[in-house]
Amino acid sequence: MIALDDLDRQMLRMLAKDATLSAGALGRSLGLSQPAAWRRLKRLRDAGAIARHRLDMDLPALGFGVTVFLGITLATKGRVSLADFERAVAAIPEVQTVQHVLGLYEYRLRVVARDLSDFERVLRRRIMTLPGVGAVDANVLLSEERLPGPL
Repeated sequence: MIALDDLDRQMLRMLAKDATLSAGALGRSLGLSQPAAWRRLKRLRDAGAIARHRLDMDLPALGFGVTVFLGITLATKGRVSLADFERAVAAIPEVQTVQHVLGLYEYRLRVVARDLSDFERVLRRRIMTLPGVGAVDANVLLSEERLPGPL
């Protein structure tokens, strides 16, 4: 675990909002020189506090108007069925995230589709045919608000 001071936390909050900020821009906002900001940024990356940069796409603008969260319960339990399921679900382009969870389901998927009929096609032809799928529970996303991180 890396020790963070207030400037590190501010830097991470700023990068969480806009990962394209340069060390110079971060330094100006935080009252640091560009080299000092760069060193802090490098330390955070090297320590693993910044794992990767992601692109946050506007899915409705790209034609994906429906997001559905699926809870998947596997019919068969065991290491082989988990590996088979994970490998197969990773090949479905509409599946944005796969989470192996503890609770009612073994897996939670975030699936995007153009509309409900497109989602039904993905569900019937791709999700329900995955190895080991037993029960599926669906929750349609109505709205989403991104909250600030824990820092």
